[in-house]
Amino acid sequence: MRKTSLGSPKTELHVRRADIDPTDFIPLLATDFGGIYQVYLAASDERLKMLRFAMSLLAAPFAAVVALASAKVLDPAALTSWHRIPPYVFALTAIFGAMGVLPYLRLIEATSRHLRTARAVNNFRLLYVEELRDHFSQVGWAPNLPVDPAYPEAFAPTSSSGLTAIGLAVVDAAYISIGLLGLSGARPTAIVVTIWIVVTATLLFLIYHVRLGAARRRQGPANPYGFPSVES
Repeated sequence: MRKTSLGSPKTELHVRRADIDPTDFIPLLATDFGGIYQVYLAASDERLKMLRFAMSLLAAPFAAVVALASAKVLDPAALTSWHRIPPYVFALTAIFGAMGVLPYLRLIEATSRHLRTARAVNNFRLLYVEELRDHFSQVGWAPNLPVDPAYPEAFAPTSSSGLTAIGLAVVDAAYISIGLLGLSGARPTAIVVTIWIVVTATLLFLIYHVRLGAARRRQGPANPYGFPSVES
């Protein structure tokens, strides 16, 4: 009796699933797509906000120097020679360069979400394109938007987002390197300054590479149904 009572719910469940029409899942797919698309839009908006925030921080030292020069606190002629620049100018440069790392990291995270949801949107688009492929061929229509769930790539340094991250990394590295070298009291040559900037920018770029490149090779979520992976 116990085996019969335990087996009946499972049989009823399979019968119930067999009675479900595939069109009943369309609202679920539409809701899922709508949620993913909202995340896509939010990530795109955050990328733009973080870029503006980073540019504001990078412009702050220049605004501070102009204000100090206008108030006659800073002699503009002192900025023409490394050893005559006041220490607080180097401090401002280093502080705002370090603060610029925060929007840089947020920009990377927003880019990661933006690319991931873009691939998810393409995967949804591929679903209806496959189902309506014969109809599209009959009417002579073809989608002009990507239907590749592996596009865009997770790590693409030459893309617009990649070049933006690299540019911010270089500028932040320049601010931090010049500020710290100036506060140290050293009188470095152009080669020394360049080496510091390259090393610091490389470290920041490695963060971008690890988050978007190496992170995609981490262990993915469980796949109990054995669906093939279509994402890059």
